Amino acid sequence: MRRMAAVPTRDHVSTLEIPQTLPPPRAWGRLKRALFGISPEETSFEKRRFRGDSAAVRDRLEAVGRHFVQGYHLALESDRPAVLAARLGELDRDFQGFAYEGTAMALALLDTVAPWGRGRLQRFLAGPGDAHAYICHVGAGWVMARLPVRPERFLARLDPAMRWLALDGYGFHEGFFHWPRTVERQVIPSRLRGYARKAFDQGVGRSLWFVDGADVRLLPKTIAAFPAERQGNLWAGVGLACGYAGGRERERHEELRRAAGPYAPCLGQGVAFAAKARARAEWI
Repeated sequence: MRRMAAVPTRDHVSTLEIPQTLPPPRAWGRLKRALFGISPEETSFEKRRFRGDSAAVRDRLEAVGRHFVQGYHLALESDRPAVLAARLGELDRDFQGFAYEGTAMALALLDTVAPWGRGRLQRFLAGPGDAHAYICHVGAGWVMARLPVRPERFLARLDPAMRWLALDGYGFHEGFFHWPRTVERQVIPSRLRGYARKAFDQGVGRSLWFVDGADVRLLPKTIAAFPAERQGNLWAGVGLACGYAGGRERERHEELRRAAGPYAPCLGQGVAFAAKARARAEWI
């Protein structure tokens, strides 16, 4: 498989030259994918050096990453809601939510870097993306990690009731792609303040489900290394990932609940939100 260029980071996005005259639609889609595409290998456990004790869990969580990237690339190729709905509908039902998440990231990214045709994400959310609105807002948050945008300005473009989910997405990205810094060194972006830091931590907690390979014996130890004031939000993120991404047997879920100890209500909060997101998408 041909490797795609990495999504630009804050260090070099300012050097991108966006053409003033757009090429034909298909050629433009290929150009966007060449500029912003993500190799599926970037989400593999081997590439990210994730941990874990189960090959089956690894396969499940790697499939989540592949579908995110697939949805992301679909939106780079065409941002028309009807086209996206048809192509997303062809994917495995068990992973469509993650593809919608990737689609939302691409649309939010294009809204940010391309001054023409803004409103791609909102048009998608007003149509086929509505059923996955929660996870789409999470996906949009990846843009704050990939592009030099001010969080407050970026969030102002999103639904007031759901914009905090974008901060969850920001935290997930940092935990997933930069876990030595975000998890081991416990770094929080200095530009985040107040509740934004809590929402960010929920995303970091969600990333731990992947970083630790959903290992219910390892996860509590990882969280316990964080300051006490951060642990509740981390457990909430673990609960969301456990309930939405899945991958573990029921008895492991009970073991995780016991390991959460006084943070079990936080874990339950995350699981409840996962159930709400699944219900909205009619994916129960």
